[in-house]
Amino acid sequence: MTDPAHAAHPADPAHPTAAVDATYGISRLTALSADSTHGTFELDLGGHEARRRAEVFAALGDTWDPAAALADETAAQRLLYSGLDADQQATYDMLVAAGVLPPTGQD
Repeated sequence: MTDPAHAAHPADPAHPTAAVDATYGISRLTALSADSTHGTFELDLGGHEARRRAEVFAALGDTWDPAAALADETAAQRLLYSGLDADQQATYDMLVAAGVLPPTGQD
């Protein structure tokens, strides 16, 4: 059973969860027992994911070109599986057929 006086997040900035709410606005203490030994803590994973993605894009900077990065990855994959001998090519073909590796478009 929760104490109605503690049912909402306390407005007191000294409260331990006030910093979490003020910083991210995505986590909060929603209920606390009268003796403060049990409580309900809500964590919005969607908000955390949005923040994580924003941090990734900020770290990549303004010069990151996703189309060029994908083209470079594709070229690297083609190079990795080029020049295979007959046994290596047979193994590669088996792994592609099993869906373990994506086809590179070079047969």
